[in-house]
Amino acid sequence: MNKYGLIAGNGRFPILALESARRLGHTVVAIGIKEEAPAEIEPLAWRCYWISLGELGKLIEILHREGISEVVMAGQVKHASIFSAIKPDWRLMKLLASLATKNTDSLIGAVAKALAEEGIHLSDSTALLKPLLADAGAMTKRKPTREEEADVAYGRRIANVLAGFDVGQSVAVCEGACVAVEAMEGTDSMLRRAAEIAAGRALRLVKVSRRRHHLLFDVPVAGPDTVAVMRETGTTVLAVDAGRTLLLDREEMLAAADRAGIVVAGYEPED
Repeated sequence: MNKYGLIAGNGRFPILALESARRLGHTVVAIGIKEEAPAEIEPLAWRCYWISLGELGKLIEILHREGISEVVMAGQVKHASIFSAIKPDWRLMKLLASLATKNTDSLIGAVAKALAEEGIHLSDSTALLKPLLADAGAMTKRKPTREEEADVAYGRRIANVLAGFDVGQSVAVCEGACVAVEAMEGTDSMLRRAAEIAAGRALRLVKVSRRRHHLLFDVPVAGPDTVAVMRETGTTVLAVDAGRTLLLDREEMLAAADRAGIVVAGYEPED
C-alpha cells in the first residue's frame, strides 16, 4: 500500500483519483485548494486538509507532518484564479520574486522544484487514472470526415505552437480557419465565443497537452460537460492528444458523443 499526497483543484479529476486510489488500496491525504476543490473530496480521502492558493509553506508543513514524500496534482486551477485570487505567503513570495516570467508553467514548475528541495517528489498527475487516458484513433462510432481531418491537422499545428508559449491548450477551427484561441477563460467560453463568430458553421475543437515529457500538472481534460457544450455550439469533432488527455466519466462521455454524432479522436502528441 502506497501513501500519496493529493493536491486537489476543481472538477471531477480529484474525485475520480481518490475513488481509484481507494479501490487500489492506497492511502491518500488530500490537500484541497479552498478556492477550487469540491467538498466531495473530504470523505474520500484518508485525511483531508484545506489551504488557500498561495500557502506554499502550509502545504509543505502538511506533507512533512504526514510523512509524505510523493504528491500528485489532480484537478485544474483556473488560470484567472492564479493571478487574481492568489495571496502568497512569505515562502511563495520569495519564489515568485525569483521567476523571470510569471506564467502558469513557470509558477507551478517552481513549486515543483521547491517541493523537490524538501524531499517531496511531484509525480505524474494521472498516476491513479491511467484507464481514463485517451486512446489513439477514433473512440466514437463515427470517424472524422476528410474535411474534419483537414481542420484537425491545421488546428493541431496552431495549438501545439500556442501551448509551447503557455497561452492555452485549445483552439476552435472552422473550414480551414482558426476562429478562436483559448486563453484564461477556459474551453467552454472559448467555444461559445467561436460559435458566435462561425455563425452556424461547424466547428472542430482541438485540445493538446503542453510540450512536456511528463504529466505533472495542467493535464488536458474533457468529459460529458465538454460534449454538451459542443452540441450547443455546433462543434462536430473533439481532437485530443492520445495518452495525455483525461476523459472523465469516459463511458458516459463517449455515449453522449455517439448520440450527438460527435467524433472524439486521439492523435499522437507532438513533443
